[in-house]
Amino acid sequence: MAEQKTTGRLQDKVALVMGAGSSGPGWGNGKATAVSFARAGAKVVCVDLVAASAEETAGIITAEGGDAVSRTCDVTDSAAIKAVVDDTVARWGRIDILQNVVGIAKMGGPIELDEAEWRQVMDVNLTSVFLACKHVLPVMLAQHKGAIVNISSVAAIRWVGYPYASYYASKGGLNQFTCGLALQYAAQGIRANVIMPGLMDTPLIRTQIAGQYDDVETMIRERDAKSPTGKMGDAWDVANAAVFLASDESKYINGVCLPVDGGHHLKIG
Repeated sequence: MAEQKTTGRLQDKVALVMGAGSSGPGWGNGKATAVSFARAGAKVVCVDLVAASAEETAGIITAEGGDAVSRTCDVTDSAAIKAVVDDTVARWGRIDILQNVVGIAKMGGPIELDEAEWRQVMDVNLTSVFLACKHVLPVMLAQHKGAIVNISSVAAIRWVGYPYASYYASKGGLNQFTCGLALQYAAQGIRANVIMPGLMDTPLIRTQIAGQYDDVETMIRERDAKSPTGKMGDAWDVANAAVFLASDESKYINGVCLPVDGGHHLKIG
């Protein structure tokens, strides 16, 4: 486990993290972000499709003395999301931070990709954020304040070497959806920003990317080599950016699509 840091930057804020579990052993973006929010003083609702994953993250937070609950939810189910939002407001009275982390990748261009897989990626990566915002925004509007942080990808703005057309399209859509939110609700005290991770070493790449390589070791070596820093980033890099964007320290930062990629978005290849 990474070194614990308690800064109070999110003291007494209520954070709803959609996708707070990890897709495998180790630290995924959602798990690290939920724990980082708690370490910064927030009360955290850890939401995941897999109950055990949500419970693991909430358990880490409570073991460290933080305040967290776990909730199971299919993020493509509007009624299920509304139930989580209603429960959060009933428990803590407000929602200050909405973090949307859920994302999947299906390999294939327009020819290879099954139509059902295309729709699945769009639903999980993009429609889920629309649904979360649909139910959380009225809470934030009543408060006259809130911060939305969505996890996109550098794949939203450039080719990163993998043939996953649905992933590129969904993440590009997420970027523009967030920019629209940022301008539509800025005057009501609500900010919306995007984090675009680049080549990251998280459990997700071992389940959804590794098949593009001969073996996991080759994947790690090649992805490290592509980074300008010579090494991939990790979930804590994403989490640290999320804490900043969720905090009042970034109160005048709105509609930003922030690469967290060691500079990879600046490269041609």
